[in-house]
Amino acid sequence: MEREKMLSYILDAYPYPVVFVDCDHVIRYLNKRAEYHYYQERGYRDLIGKSIFDCHQNPKSEEMIKSVVEQLKNHANEAFLKVNYRNERIYIVPVRDENGALIGYFERFEMNLQK
Repeated sequence: MEREKMLSYILDAYPYPVVFVDCDHVIRYLNKRAEYHYYQERGYRDLIGKSIFDCHQNPKSEEMIKSVVEQLKNHANEAFLKVNYRNERIYIVPVRDENGALIGYFERFEMNLQK
């Protein structure tokens, strides 16, 4: 099995949305859960190649994401973003190349166990 296909299957098995975005804030990958969330639940279409800010249309969200990505460029680790309406904690996780340079990021979701 080719590596790209295997990695896609692994990410599709993850029960939360995975949206990989490059450093220009362009969406490059959605796992199956992200496709369902954005296409079926939220009504978006054809997000690959579009700006992440097409989904995050709130100016405060855009400012927050840009600020966190600037921190990631300076070698910061994953950063907490917010708790969403489903009570999931959302983090932005850096993706780096073999030299440690930031090539993009993805949002990571986890259940918020605090009440």
